[in-house]
Amino acid sequence: RAAPSPKMMENTVFMSFTFYSTILILKMYVVAIITGQVRLRKKAFANPEDALRNGGLQYYRDDPDVERNLLSLSRAHRNDMENIFPFLFLGAVYSLLDPSPAVARIHFFIFCVGRIVHTIAYLLRLKAPTRSVAYGVAQLPCFSMALQILLATTPYW
Repeated sequence: RAAPSPKMMENTVFMSFTFYSTILILKMYVVAIITGQVRLRKKAFANPEDALRNGGLQYYRDDPDVERNLLSLSRAHRNDMENIFPFLFLGAVYSLLDPSPAVARIHFFIFCVGRIVHTIAYLLRLKAPTRSVAYGVAQLPCFSMALQILLATTPYW
């Protein structure tokens, strides 16, 4: 006999939120993996231990191409942390407010696609305003969720 499902797993909005959140976390891991691959491909390591493990101390060096790529990757990763972490909080609390599953899914989908496009724009250095538009579009559902959370919790302050 199967164990009873926890209440949270019966919440379709929360399950949708979990799906999109997991995609975003995996996207962040991909950016981290790309960072390591950039250094490996160019054999330009930031610390001597990695250089020794990958050919010798001569590879403990700076490479202008690597540094330029890493700067974009670092900015994309930092921007993800500044935006995805708040989404994780807002989406989790919003899921508890019993919103319409279809509306909630649209919120989560728009944010997820916006963040993916934003990262692609960073990594491929797409022309402006692609990255800014992706950022702005991804913020809309966050503001919407934040406003709904505030409206729902105002009686309790």
